[in-house]
Amino acid sequence: MSYDYSNKKIKSYRDLDVYQRAYKASIVVMTQILPNLPANEKYDLVDQLSRSTKAVPRLIAEGFAKKHQKAGFQKYIADAMSEANETQVGLCHCRDIYFNYVDVKICEQMIEEYEVIGKQLYNLDDAWSRFSRKPKL
Repeated sequence: MSYDYSNKKIKSYRDLDVYQRAYKASIVVMTQILPNLPANEKYDLVDQLSRSTKAVPRLIAEGFAKKHQKAGFQKYIADAMSEANETQVGLCHCRDIYFNYVDVKICEQMIEEYEVIGKQLYNLDDAWSRFSRKPKL
């Protein structure tokens, strides 16, 4: 059985599937991957990955507040896409360099999850670019 999301009202950024996915993914990265990296990565990979993974849901939320401004919203979505890509690269580094420290399976799952998040952000940006408000009479 599939659920029809087409009639679901979006009242808040929390109603966006891409926000929910990005938020949950950031929690996994922060709690299951970053704490296992070696101490010498504290000011490089850990710091960068921590910032990029947390930035994705934050940018979606911030952009949603500017949804009345077509270009404003799209800028935040584009920035969130960039951060999602950066997070993917950081996760690949964790998997390929620190495979003795991290759970490679969790890294791969998160790499795939950020791939989905990136595609959702792209589709949201594309849909928003085609959206036109009807003038109020």
